[in-house]
Amino acid sequence: MNKQTVITLLLALVAMAGQAKTYKRIKSPVAMAHNIYNGDLKAREVIFTDTATTVHLTIEYPKGQYFQFAKDSYLLDEEGNRYTTRAADGIALSQWIKSPESGITDFTMHFEPMPKRTQVFDFIEGNAQGAFMLLGIHDQKTKLKTPTVQQLAEANPWTLPEDWFTTDTVTIKGRIEGYDAERFGFTSMECYFDDVFDQGSTTLVLDIAPDGTFEKRFKTSYPILQRFIARDTKVQLDEIPFFARPGETIDITVRKGKNDAYEYIYNSGSSRDMQRWLNSYQQLSHLDTPLQLFKGTFAEANQKAENIWQNMLYRLVTASRRHQYTPMEMQMALAGMQVNFAYACMDYAMNREYALKKQGKRNGTYHTEVLDSAEWKKLSDPGSYAALHRIDFDNPLLIASNNYPILLNRLQFAEPVRSSEYKDLIDENGHYVENITSAKKILTNGVAALRKIMGTDKDNMMVQLCTYKNMLSNFNHWRNNEDDINRILADTAMIAEKRKKDVEESAILSKMYPAYLAKFSIPYIHQKAEQFYAYKMAQTELSTPLPDTPMAGLIRSLCKKYPGRYLMIDFWGMGCGPCRGAIQHSKQKRAEIAKRDDVKLVFIANEQTAEGSKNYKEYVAEWLADEETVCLTHQDFSRLQELFRFNGIPHYETITPDGRRVRDDLRINGFYNFDSELDKLIERMK
Repeated sequence: MNKQTVITLLLALVAMAGQAKTYKRIKSPVAMAHNIYNGDLKAREVIFTDTATTVHLTIEYPKGQYFQFAKDSYLLDEEGNRYTTRAADGIALSQWIKSPESGITDFTMHFEPMPKRTQVFDFIEGNAQGAFMLLGIHDQKTKLKTPTVQQLAEANPWTLPEDWFTTDTVTIKGRIEGYDAERFGFTSMECYFDDVFDQGSTTLVLDIAPDGTFEKRFKTSYPILQRFIARDTKVQLDEIPFFARPGETIDITVRKGKNDAYEYIYNSGSSRDMQRWLNSYQQLSHLDTPLQLFKGTFAEANQKAENIWQNMLYRLVTASRRHQYTPMEMQMALAGMQVNFAYACMDYAMNREYALKKQGKRNGTYHTEVLDSAEWKKLSDPGSYAALHRIDFDNPLLIASNNYPILLNRLQFAEPVRSSEYKDLIDENGHYVENITSAKKILTNGVAALRKIMGTDKDNMMVQLCTYKNMLSNFNHWRNNEDDINRILADTAMIAEKRKKDVEESAILSKMYPAYLAKFSIPYIHQKAEQFYAYKMAQTELSTPLPDTPMAGLIRSLCKKYPGRYLMIDFWGMGCGPCRGAIQHSKQKRAEIAKRDDVKLVFIANEQTAEGSKNYKEYVAEWLADEETVCLTHQDFSRLQELFRFNGIPHYETITPDGRRVRDDLRINGFYNFDSELDKLIERMK
């Protein structure tokens, strides 16, 4: 092509641009959400013409970090129609861009023309999973009409199956078409699984065979929406979502679909019934993020919550229309929306608590300084959580959401609940005296506080589940109190009357368990509490053998390295602040422990590679130089998480000298009571 031809084409393009008819111009549009957690993405202006839709954008990204916008970015209207990218100004598409010193980059993207009637649309940065998204872009003057939850539920009647709550095995199986381990970058995937009726959460590892097939079996107590995640993927596949009810086999085919995006074909089970919802689930995500990350006051947050609630409803109606949800899918989507909204409310409160205090070390002691006393008081005021009153916490469908266990935990330990449980039980010196009366008072106070924060006058399902989790947490303590009865009765240093009084007032298992059991009016929760009690009381062995697996073999090799010693294993990671805090604060204590010949501390961390990062090596050299340290890849660490059934870190396990896992109520839990816990264990193991 000669120079004259190029000039002619450019002039033609300019002429066409000059003749383009502008239908609509949106100045300072608003968006419902974006998915950039460490930055911001917003549209400054949108121009609708008959030849293009032009969006002026601004991204705020940490300075020095790299980002890119793919050439296959597109706009998505409310009907699900795509409008592809034509050109960009200010950035080069599909090329890495270094965020400037200011952290702000302005640019413009031109797309195929959208109809002028378009009111709300999304910007999606390409087909890759994890692509940047700016959702629900619209004119701030536009009044979006949304139905209520009740109206949507009534318009989509669906009967809950009688066996919704049951315990059985789920099997996830299938095949990834075209799988190649080296090209895909992973040979296993992980699911962070938490059954609320279990004492702890766990990690499930899904191995991918060389031909792309996979199969995993696990037990659950109710239907679940979950996903297996690939950490180090090199392709546009990083998760396999599924919905399953106990007893089902879910067969999934993963393959490349249109636009090179991976799609999921559900061949059996409830996932097949819910496939429209599963395939559109990402369109309903991130809408709660603006509330999670909100930095204003509680009063401002409640106003923000109202806007976000309406946005979530609007998006749900849009997704339902795009994908033709069945009544079952609509009911499940409504339940998931409520869980995600409530979770965002509680995350805001947790982040607000951190923001309202300043912690530091003074004269060798850690102190907390409250930065805003008025807002600090609102942390413990149930009225600050009024946004939660929208949620039907008695709805059994809520429990299927993957965020439900985290929401339960947030409510269980919410500040209004924590501050109310010990009300009138702390003396003027800040001391709490435990006895049967005070322990039952904590139960009563906690239930009352949970009711207030949820805006209910009854013990709904969430209230009962929070109480159930408290029972699980205190079970071992109450059982230990019961075991101490014989010691109290044998203590001749006390007069008989004092011994009798101490026994009568002790918060022991045989008294506390019935008090909690009486709170469980929902039959399934009552049944689970009885089953947990029976299981715990049947534990006669103080330790259990490890299975014959490679990661259990690693633990046995450590036992051989330190014969005759108990191992106290500290599972930790560089990204875990509490882990590093515990390590740093226990340095002097660990020096004392090192002098013992009956125990050995072992620190196991996960890193990208088994060699560890530069930061990891420097940290170990400074804080764990004389310790037994093991560095594992994420994949191998996940297998240990599955072996010992935990997700969160720091996590501690105790292994006997002959390579057996010590029972959870007898293991050493960190360094705070190390000597007494170890000595008690050794005495029990005689």
